[in-house]
Amino acid sequence: MSSLGLIAILLFYLAFLFLIAHWAEKKDNVKWTNNAYVYSLSLAVYCTAWTYYGSVGVAANSGLTYLPIYLGPIIAIPAWIIILRKIIRISRVNNVSSIADFISLRYGNSRFLGAVVTVVSLAAILPYIALQLKAISETFHIVTRVPHNSLMLFDTTTYVAVALALFASYYGTRYVDASEKRKGIITAVAMESILKLVFFFIVGIYVTYFVFDGFQDVYDKASVLKDFEKKNTIGGIEPAINWFFLCVVSLFAIFLLPRQFHATVVENNRERHIKTAIWLFPLYLLAFNLFVFPIAWGGNVLFEGENVNADTYSLLIPQMFQNNFLTTLVFLGGFSAAISMIVVSSISLSTMLSNNLLIPYTFLRKLKDEDQTVNNKTIVNIRKIGIFMLIILSYLIYRLFVLDYNLVSIGLVSFVIISQLAPAFFGALFWRRGSRLGAIWGIIIGFFICMYTLLLPYAFGISNHNNSFLLNGPYGIELLKPFALFGLDYLSPVPHAFFWSLFFNTIIYLGVSVSFKGNYRERNYAEMYIDIDKYSTNHETAFVWKGTAYTSDIEKVLVKFLGEERTRRALNIFNVKYNVDQNQELADARLIKFAENLLTGHIGTASAKILISSVVKEEKVTLPEVLKILEESNENIIINKKLVETSTELKRITSQLKLANETLVKKDKQKDDFLDTVTHELRTPITAIRAASEILIDDDDIPDEMRRQFLQNIISESDRLNRLIDKILDLEKFETGKQKINPTFNDLVETISKTIDPLQQLIKNKGITIYFENNKSIKTFYDEDRIVQVLTNLLSNAIKFCPETEGLITITITDKIDFWEISVMDNGKGINPIDFENIFNKFYQSDNQNIKKPVGSGLGLAICKQIVELHKGKIWAQNNNGAGACFTFTLPK
Repeated sequence: MSSLGLIAILLFYLAFLFLIAHWAEKKDNVKWTNNAYVYSLSLAVYCTAWTYYGSVGVAANSGLTYLPIYLGPIIAIPAWIIILRKIIRISRVNNVSSIADFISLRYGNSRFLGAVVTVVSLAAILPYIALQLKAISETFHIVTRVPHNSLMLFDTTTYVAVALALFASYYGTRYVDASEKRKGIITAVAMESILKLVFFFIVGIYVTYFVFDGFQDVYDKASVLKDFEKKNTIGGIEPAINWFFLCVVSLFAIFLLPRQFHATVVENNRERHIKTAIWLFPLYLLAFNLFVFPIAWGGNVLFEGENVNADTYSLLIPQMFQNNFLTTLVFLGGFSAAISMIVVSSISLSTMLSNNLLIPYTFLRKLKDEDQTVNNKTIVNIRKIGIFMLIILSYLIYRLFVLDYNLVSIGLVSFVIISQLAPAFFGALFWRRGSRLGAIWGIIIGFFICMYTLLLPYAFGISNHNNSFLLNGPYGIELLKPFALFGLDYLSPVPHAFFWSLFFNTIIYLGVSVSFKGNYRERNYAEMYIDIDKYSTNHETAFVWKGTAYTSDIEKVLVKFLGEERTRRALNIFNVKYNVDQNQELADARLIKFAENLLTGHIGTASAKILISSVVKEEKVTLPEVLKILEESNENIIINKKLVETSTELKRITSQLKLANETLVKKDKQKDDFLDTVTHELRTPITAIRAASEILIDDDDIPDEMRRQFLQNIISESDRLNRLIDKILDLEKFETGKQKINPTFNDLVETISKTIDPLQQLIKNKGITIYFENNKSIKTFYDEDRIVQVLTNLLSNAIKFCPETEGLITITITDKIDFWEISVMDNGKGINPIDFENIFNKFYQSDNQNIKKPVGSGLGLAICKQIVELHKGKIWAQNNNGAGACFTFTLPK
């Protein structure tokens, strides 16, 4: 492909990413950008050009050595649910925007420690960014088949670097507050994560199943190559130790790399997103490594005996078979891997550079004297220039130093350098005695040992076998040989440098911290970091400060950076949160901490402390006082927590009482309705009996036939009255628990037949067809008399509501796993769905009936429900698919 054609594709691709970022920034698209999957995929910024190309190169040259770089993060992932949540909470409540702020804040807002962390991060990451530019440059020339040009003006990478610098400086500095979420950048990175994985999968499938005949074919052909077996086993104990140290290096990197800290901590919107990340991110890493082996060893088979850079096998293989489309896709995947790292790293580094070096040491005095508009513009410009210069500086490193080294070697050097932050970082989370001096000297000594054992040898040329410094050590002192320090000669260069640098770093951190007590602020933040769960909601109350401060002075400082409106809004929130009078003249420790937090995102923790300290008069606090204040604060928090719990319990009890009262009112009304209905139902037969009796007494000339009719009415109404009283008494016994059932083993089919027989004449009179077919005997445990009562009620209702002609009643028994299901269906009018629950209430009769109200007390279904529930079953009503109602009840087996 021509250079111009590929440049056009790259410009189109960058424009696409720009549109994604622009789209994500709009408020209407928050639900698409602020979710666990975008967050989890953005963490794949870990997978850079080193992953995309370098892993293949390592697998081709050294076998399984590429795996530890992915095993480390995967091993660390389960701890995220505890450690990462803690880091995120600390960062959120303190408005932390970078790993330098995170570490320096823990050790007493140390300006110098923040600067040290920033310098170490720059030393680690700038060569790493240069590595990405190297990958873009080399692969560009492979795809276009154009030789590399030594002149910067004609080097395509020059223009790529400038374009990325402009993109990152625009989208990375849209907010003055560095702790603000950059939805545009993160969504673009998540999209790139998908694309680079998809493109790598495509080339992996192509090599495995089109160039070769599957994994087994690649393995069979590669296994005959020289040193195949040796390279694809861990080997003895010495290689295993190298593996172990490489795993630890990568484990630290997943926490400490500025871009990873930015993506995992600063850009985290919801803690619950971690739950998705702990399975999706490891799955992503495993998926990325699925086709590393076939591409690497497939390339070794295809290019055996040729002098080819194994890092670029994924490009060279499709190019060998004239597949230009796939070659371009692979290049775009590698380009995505490189630019996502460059953009996020440059943003995080520029934040650290501005907040921990430039502002606290040079611009702070100027910012203090300007208004908000000028300050905001100055801060943004510092970061824009910082991002631009960092990428350009990385480009110069690539041009001057990185060209002679492969991708993995540069990446591992960066990992070892950044791991010097590990003792101070993890000590901040778990060790109260860790001090500022211990952190500073540990990092500095570790960094210098790293330089001595790794950076200097790389500067001299790691493969230069004639260099006396490498061979014999300085002044011929063999114990000081950079690759075999103190006689440790069985580790490869990277694990060797990592071991000695971390060894001295940790020892000095622990030793100095134990030997020299930190100041009160260090111990204060130690408590707040380690016990963050206690202080996450009211962290200002745990801040220890003593002195004289005026609210108006603090407000003036805030206005210079936040503006009047935002300052007023923030102070209102503070006053409401802590129930502080807005006219209170003197400020307390809580307001000092609150103000520092507000400024931290703009100018960093150290500068925020310096600014606030300049307008307040602070008094010294002894360590015992700190511990006493913290103890009192802790007691207050415990008391507040108990008060909150008590308040919550009272609310719950109040809610229950309210519900109980509503239930009593409802039951009282039901009782009144019940008595009204019973009175009405009892009065009806009594009135009929009285009327018939009076006629018989008053009129002696009544014909015998009519007299018999009146007497029959009296008997009939008396029977009706007797049945009603029996039902009321039955229902009262069921509801009060006085009525018991006497279950025995019975045949359910015989019971149903026994229930149908007395109703046959009534069924025949109405011309109803009844269908019940079950020839199999069904033995189960129930009170037969009571179940007959239930079935009689259900059948009587079915007969009552069947149509005048062609009535049909169907009875079915269905065998379920744990119970029998008995259904009685009719083809009548059916039931109004709103009555499905109510029809089992006392005296309730559905409105959805025939014009003539059917005869009935309204107690039958209520009694049925009580009987079925005493049998541990359920009863319900529904309508048939065609017409009519269906009543179903269950009996456990």
